[in-house]
Amino acid sequence: MFDIGFTELLVCLIVALVVIGPEQLPGTVRTVGLWIGRLKRSLRDTREEIERQIGADDIRRQLHNEEIMQNLEATRLQLEQSMREAEQAASINPAEQTPARAQQYGPPEELPDHAHIDEVKPVPAPSATETSTTTSKSGTGN
Repeated sequence: MFDIGFTELLVCLIVALVVIGPEQLPGTVRTVGLWIGRLKRSLRDTREEIERQIGADDIRRQLHNEEIMQNLEATRLQLEQSMREAEQAASINPAEQTPARAQQYGPPEELPDHAHIDEVKPVPAPSATETSTTTSKSGTGN
């Protein structure tokens, strides 16, 4: 708070020695120290008494408890919402869980018997004359 260096303190002591005198200087310093101590104690006691009267500790504690209660209430509401959503999801029939697009088309149709044949017919390879004509046609590109 006060920026008093050694030189300023030395100047104050010399002025006090000249004004008060060397005989009364130690008693005066002692008295000033006592008064400063009493003032500090008085201010501390006053502050504690004011805090005690307004209940500052109780107010701080109550505000902290209210904040905790709000957090607990918010968590409880979130948990209840999650439980409601889970109950609703569990109560839906599996048929109702299918997407709307699947319900729109209905069940899959049975394929005819000839579609299940595992025979693969070989595809004939192109002849040399067919390959040269297809490459020359594609090579022109106009």
